[in-house]
Amino acid sequence: MILKRVELPGITLVARGKVRDIFQVSMATARTPGLDGETERLLIVATDRLSAFDVVLPDPIPDKGRVLTQLSKFWFERFSGLVPSHMITTDVDEFPAELGRFREQLAGRSMLVYRTRPLPVECVVRGYLAGSGWKEYQKTGAVCGIKLPAGLRQAEQLPEPLFTPSTKAQTGHDENITQAELERIVGTSLGRQVRDVSLEIYSQAAEYARNRGIIVADTKFEFGLLDDRLIWIDEALTPDSSRFWDESEYRVGEPPRSFDKQFVRDYLETLGWDKSPPGPRLPPEVIAGTSERYREAYRRLTGIDLC
Repeated sequence: MILKRVELPGITLVARGKVRDIFQVSMATARTPGLDGETERLLIVATDRLSAFDVVLPDPIPDKGRVLTQLSKFWFERFSGLVPSHMITTDVDEFPAELGRFREQLAGRSMLVYRTRPLPVECVVRGYLAGSGWKEYQKTGAVCGIKLPAGLRQAEQLPEPLFTPSTKAQTGHDENITQAELERIVGTSLGRQVRDVSLEIYSQAAEYARNRGIIVADTKFEFGLLDDRLIWIDEALTPDSSRFWDESEYRVGEPPRSFDKQFVRDYLETLGWDKSPPGPRLPPEVIAGTSERYREAYRRLTGIDLC
């Protein structure tokens, strides 16, 4: 089923984001080793909504929410030895009994998680010159204030991955900050920990993905604290939080075919839209093409078809 908005009568809604709807649920019996079994639980449901240029578009993308949830599960499990995540389970049979009547809405697209204290920053890692980083480099020779060698071309791999944190804006765009500013916000030790963990996850994931025909050009991580322990939260290396390129079509100097919502952004750029709400409707071929790109990213990275 295509799900644009989640309605769970009797379950407390905590927030509706651009893509995810979040609910407060009763304590669950599931346990994650090393985490407090009495911690509050949330249910995060990934809808099929799609946002572009910070505007939620009127047309949902079939299977998008299922890809986001199941791919996040894949990465959370893969890197559980490096950093624990907030994930408890994605199996609706293990959800609290109060959610049983909503199985049709929740199956395949929802995740029961521990409630953490989110850090007020986003942890971006860039491995290639793309997007806003490419635009900034053309003007200043730097990315997020980090000076780079002269003569780099669009989509070129950077000499080493860059950690470029930003603030999390409630409205409008996030603002890039330096490592020193990050450490002032969250503390020196924690700031260095999230930098090191972000770079390590990116490096390992990028190598894994490249062997499966996908280049992870850049990605965004979010973290929280649970009993003062660093926890990976939100989503993990999905087409919404990352820029995925087809390795077989990769050419330095030109933007490669992507497996993320860049396909939609490229279409929207042809419309003369001022990028303010409401967003324009998408033609059927753009909806279908975007859905297939999400599914193909999942298929390549996990080795199985979306079920």
